[in-house]
Amino acid sequence: MSTTRVPLRPAINDAVETLRAAGVHSPQADAEQLAAHVLSVERTRLALTPLVPPNKLIEYRELVARRAQRIPLQHLTGTAVMGELDIEVGPGVFVPRPETELLFEWSLQQLETLPHDRAPIVIDLCTGSGALALAIAHARPDADVRAVELDPAALRWAQRNITARAEAGDTSITLYADDVTDPELFTELDGRVDIIVSNPPYIPEDARLDPEVAEHDPPIALFGGPDGLDVIRGMIPNITRLLRRGGSVAIEHDDTNGSTLATLLAEHGDFTDIVEHPDLAGKPRFVAATRT
Repeated sequence: MSTTRVPLRPAINDAVETLRAAGVHSPQADAEQLAAHVLSVERTRLALTPLVPPNKLIEYRELVARRAQRIPLQHLTGTAVMGELDIEVGPGVFVPRPETELLFEWSLQQLETLPHDRAPIVIDLCTGSGALALAIAHARPDADVRAVELDPAALRWAQRNITARAEAGDTSITLYADDVTDPELFTELDGRVDIIVSNPPYIPEDARLDPEVAEHDPPIALFGGPDGLDVIRGMIPNITRLLRRGGSVAIEHDDTNGSTLATLLAEHGDFTDIVEHPDLAGKPRFVAATRT
């Protein structure tokens, strides 16, 4: 049997140039992540694999060519990261973004402030693949985590991920097929919920999007009306009704809408400690508030 192996680094360098020419925003990271995926190693350990079988190089170049067509990286690897979890994603469901990790970190900080004599209730509105809800349940197995999604395709991905995490030993979350703006949503939980998080459809209808988003993310998960706030406006009455006094909410938003969302919560009159949070690039990313 042949043991011939070929150098990996020149192929990665070529991939970086190919992806850069195709307009991919993070060519170096994507080229290395695809190589790590093909070799089933961590990206940080690629240097320990300088030589690879020729068939792996062929597979790698095929994936790079597809990424150059602006197919999302996560569709090629089959997973997206949230917290400590690799969440399965693909065509038909919104791909979780790194920015939402900030929402996840915020939720864990809020959970730490709660008394430990009962199971905290957490609701994830517009859960999509279930990434945020599952990451919270993984980090806080004592929490009662519930997730809501309307889109049938996303629901199938979410259930797939819920099943996988339950089989891995995580506390299971409860998935609901429902409209987050429905005034009858979770009426049995009125005034009892500790934390609500949401990464809803928030992109204005006339926004110009990268091909990875425009051609591959489902529109129902992207667009929130003319100004991007239609779904959020519909959620606020439910959020107000569900949160206990002192309970907290955090809502991700388009980077043009931070102040507007903060104003919406302030005008509602039932929230205090309204704070606009930036992402790692300094752009407005989510607004958090406390139920008075």
